[in-house]
Amino acid sequence: MTSLIILLIVIVVVILATARYRIHPFISLIMASIIVGIFEGLAGSELITAITYGFGNTLQSIGIIIAFGTIIGSYLEHSGGAKTIAENTLKYVGKKKSDFAMNITGFIVSIPVFCDSGFIVLSSLNKAISRKSGVPLAALSIALATGLYATHVFVPPTPGPLAAAAALEADLGLVLFLGLMVAIPVSITGYLFGKYGSKKMIINSISEDHLVKVENKKPNFFDSMLPIILPIILIGLKAFSQYPTKPLGSGSFADILTFIGDPIIALLIGVFLAFRLKKNYNSKQEKSDWLTDGLKSAGIIILITGAGGAFGNVLRTSNIGDIIGNIFINYDIGLLLPFIIAAVLKSAQGSSTVSIITTAAIISPMLNPLGLDSEIAKALTVLAIGSGAMTVSHINDSYFWVVTQFSGLTVSQSLKGFTLATLLQGFIGILVTLIISYIIK
Repeated sequence: MTSLIILLIVIVVVILATARYRIHPFISLIMASIIVGIFEGLAGSELITAITYGFGNTLQSIGIIIAFGTIIGSYLEHSGGAKTIAENTLKYVGKKKSDFAMNITGFIVSIPVFCDSGFIVLSSLNKAISRKSGVPLAALSIALATGLYATHVFVPPTPGPLAAAAALEADLGLVLFLGLMVAIPVSITGYLFGKYGSKKMIINSISEDHLVKVENKKPNFFDSMLPIILPIILIGLKAFSQYPTKPLGSGSFADILTFIGDPIIALLIGVFLAFRLKKNYNSKQEKSDWLTDGLKSAGIIILITGAGGAFGNVLRTSNIGDIIGNIFINYDIGLLLPFIIAAVLKSAQGSSTVSIITTAAIISPMLNPLGLDSEIAKALTVLAIGSGAMTVSHINDSYFWVVTQFSGLTVSQSLKGFTLATLLQGFIGILVTLIISYIIK
């Protein structure tokens, strides 16, 4: 019980540091690592080694992937590629189902683009669509926001699930495949809630100052989709080729797929495809800024991810993870434990990414005693954490304020609409994850 109390104290420290005192998650996670190490009796040199090894070991497998993913997202955002995807989706789905079209768009765009950036870029489209189609702006906004949110917490190369997969040593191809299976019903849940739960929400006209305008030099649909879709296909093919039955054989073709399907190579290919989105822009400075913006975003996430790895390694070194895991194994709650921890962290401190990384660090040493150490179980644990990390978005979450401001919703409307939608999405996410675990175990 002492170890459990220590862990609870550390979780409270992380929550207070990030939510109340606005200390950056990188610092708060390093603080948590030090507190655990001291209370668990690690010697000074042993604690420093555990922190630095955990930090470096995590980033050697994930740092480059995060950088490439954010570069792709930056180019899609700045070039207007994200908006092109939205407009073409709307064309195929139809104006009367424009809320569904925006939900699908959000689902696709948020795979490489942060959900808040995606909403800002696409929010300018919502108002025009509402005028043309007659679909309420509140329904469009909630559908877009929840579509973005679904892949943000479930589908690599978004940094959260990517970092969790690294921390738990889960197969990335498996996380990607199962993540899409969970994200689809979760996204549809958000769309349905927006469609039927926002009928009485009247949005006042939005000042044009609040809308982000993307230049008219937008790339075409194929060029916009290729940097997202091709890396996913390559990663999926690698996972398929490495299936125990070796469906693609074990010769040179399978070796080539294994190489180009490695997340680093697949996303590097995606980066070069994203570079093609700049062909309509003449300013070298402008194009350079896109790359710089992507790397800046990557740097912050990489630091947080590394700090999460340091925290997890300190837990492993001190054996606190095994001790706590053995306590909870008696209750046989399995995947519900990472869901609950992530939900508590998310609801308390606001950031889904911090919630995912911190929970993965806490759960990683417990996988064996909890019976979650198989390849399938590790991937499902990532998804259980993702489900918790979207439960629930409210006033301490920056994404809540992006959705509120750029949609024109009042705070009360956002709480009744977007916040309740994310609560429902989180519960559907863990329910679908549990169903999958029951079917394939």
